[in-house]
Amino acid sequence: MSDTTNSDDHGNPKHSQGLSSHDVTILAETFRLLGDPSRLRILLYCLQTPRSVGDIAESLDLSQTLVSHHLRLLRGARLVRSERHGKQIFYEVADAHVSTMLIDMASHMDEDHDDE
Repeated sequence: MSDTTNSDDHGNPKHSQGLSSHDVTILAETFRLLGDPSRLRILLYCLQTPRSVGDIAESLDLSQTLVSHHLRLLRGARLVRSERHGKQIFYEVADAHVSTMLIDMASHMDEDHDDE
C-alpha cells in the first residue's frame, strides 16, 4: 500500500498527512535542528516569556556568539520569533504549534512506560 494519496500544485506526491515530499524534507530538517541539545534548551527556555540573547547565554551557560548562531537557525526554521525593544532583541517560541509540541514531548518523557 502506497503512502502517497495525490500530488501538490507542483506535482510532488502528497503523503497521508497531506504533506508533499518537499514538506516532509523540511519537517525532517526541522526535527534535525531540534536534535541539538543547546537549541532545544534555548527553545524550552523561551517558552514562557521572551528572552534576550544575553539572558539566554547567561542562564544556559552558553556564549552569546553560540546563542546568536542557534537563534539564527531557529528563526530560519520559524521556531522562534524576535522583537526589538530598544537596543535589545528578545526571542520567544514562534507560536502555539511549536510550544504545544515541546510541552507535549516533555510530558511524554515524564510518562511511565512499561518496557516489557
